[in-house]
Amino acid sequence: MHVTISSVRATEILDSRGNPTVKVYVELSDHTTASASVPSGASTGENEALELRDGDMNRYHGKGVLHAVANVNDTIAPAVTGMEAYEQALLDRFMIELDGTPNKSKLGANAILGVSMAVARAAAASQHTPLYQYLGGAGARRIPVPCMNIINGGAHADNSVDIQEFMVAPIGAPTFREGLRYVAETFHVLKGILKSRGLATSVGDEGGFAPNLDSNEDAIETIIQAIKKAGYTPGKDISIAVDSAASSFSTDNKSHYNLKWSGAGAMTSDDLIAMAETWVSKYPIILWEDPLAEEDWDGFRKFTQRLGDTIEVVGDDIFVTNTKYISRGIAEGTANSSLIKLNQIGTVSETIEAVRMCRDAGWRYFISHRSGETEDSFLADFSVAMDGGHLKSGSASRSERLAKYNRLLEIEDELGDAALYYWK
Repeated sequence: MHVTISSVRATEILDSRGNPTVKVYVELSDHTTASASVPSGASTGENEALELRDGDMNRYHGKGVLHAVANVNDTIAPAVTGMEAYEQALLDRFMIELDGTPNKSKLGANAILGVSMAVARAAAASQHTPLYQYLGGAGARRIPVPCMNIINGGAHADNSVDIQEFMVAPIGAPTFREGLRYVAETFHVLKGILKSRGLATSVGDEGGFAPNLDSNEDAIETIIQAIKKAGYTPGKDISIAVDSAASSFSTDNKSHYNLKWSGAGAMTSDDLIAMAETWVSKYPIILWEDPLAEEDWDGFRKFTQRLGDTIEVVGDDIFVTNTKYISRGIAEGTANSSLIKLNQIGTVSETIEAVRMCRDAGWRYFISHRSGETEDSFLADFSVAMDGGHLKSGSASRSERLAKYNRLLEIEDELGDAALYYWK
């Protein structure tokens, strides 16, 4: 049965930071309808696909997306109407060629991704198949461990913490439902600890607390205190994951750094590696994302040589979900895992290809949201489809984060006893 794309249209909506983003609506020839909303990042790699903004300073301070919306409505929609809905890779390749630039700067990655996601969701609905099974096959059944961001710093907060994210991962839980409970309870206990110290309990972009702590290390020690007070054992029930987002505090984007907010001051790549070795030896850290800046390939490689047998070393800004950079990382031993973000590369098919490259190389891959999110839960289904084993989608606050966790609860219920949940 041929099911084709009948109509595509886009509109401008607001994301979780109150900035404009693109929402796309699709209808198929069998009258199936679906929509998808595109996320946006604050801490972005320089090689990411281009998120097209209007630049009109009289409107949303230049961040409007009316040009991207017009590109969907006036260019992409007429070009893809009549295409097969189930041919995701062909659709995505066609839009890439329609754009014709290396980074999707003509039409905008936000325009292209919105169409790519909406068509995937419509095609799944047309086949009466859950999105995670449509994208991942009938065997898709592994629910990811939620790496919940509970303390924010860096570009995601306005505080004295240089490190962007401190996450808790419930590796010892028997199910996703229980794992989510473990970390949600820890989040609420952490709030009480911060209040008792007279610290702020306001939250950052991704829903984690953003207090002014004594040091970056104080964040880890406070989290461990919360884990214990919540009734769990650090390293057994709940472990810690870190995202330095080191490009945000690098002074040359390569090998020199300044941890100015915490007062740690100037550091080199070797200093950061030594700091990480100390932390990993003291604390139950199992994953470290972007420990060095996006152009610090040598530093990344040294970090992985020193710690890659102990923890998962994840590249985000350095790889930007792009097979060109991931393949270099695999060849050079730069990391042992890549962060995976749909809007970094700009189509569903290219994101799947990045996952496949990691899997074929024996790497792990860490599915991720963005700091500017919407209530769209596409990412939850995508994480199950990709069988990655872990996901970061923010904290136990802010509805745009909880939408993903709640969808995973639904998927686990749908799968019943067939659902799998484990870290490795």
